[in-house]
Amino acid sequence: MNKKQLRDKYKSRRNNLSLEEIDDYSLQIANLIINLPIWKYSFYHIFLSIKSLKEINTGPLLAILSGKDKNIIISKSDFEDCTMSHFLLQDNTILKLNSRNIPEPEDGIKISSKQVEVVFIPLVAFDQHGNRVGYGKGFYDAFLKNCHKSTLKIGLSFFSAEESIYDCEPHDVPLDYCITPSKIYNFK
Repeated sequence: MNKKQLRDKYKSRRNNLSLEEIDDYSLQIANLIINLPIWKYSFYHIFLSIKSLKEINTGPLLAILSGKDKNIIISKSDFEDCTMSHFLLQDNTILKLNSRNIPEPEDGIKISSKQVEVVFIPLVAFDQHGNRVGYGKGFYDAFLKNCHKSTLKIGLSFFSAEESIYDCEPHDVPLDYCITPSKIYNFK
């Protein structure tokens, strides 16, 4: 399937999930992440869930990162140039929904993309080769290109991998891992 077909298919599948299923699957994903060999790092970038799009609830993962005393980084999106700026999440960070219902920090301590060691990536679908389909604006491709080459890229998905995405492009940045409720995919 191509990216558009996969977006349509998996957005529909996600819309059919109940809130209880989303919470259960999100917890299962967080519990599997504990088994990844990623805990020696200090700076972890995480997305804050867009509830209206029925994205994975990253709350359980945030709790794990916080419990392991990791530096948690969140982003603020600029929709004019499809870029993100990154901020350290602190106890006093004020979050507000932007015009697209994405929770974002009002301000805070800026963090460079080069400092990020692990990135948890929202996605719509992915394939058995580590290719991913997002929402199509290229925010994460631009961000990941600015990260250090060794930065680990971890997708989070409610659903299993497709066999292949047929229209991947050279600028698409593949995943190192993808975590579903029942499986860890390792593409390294």
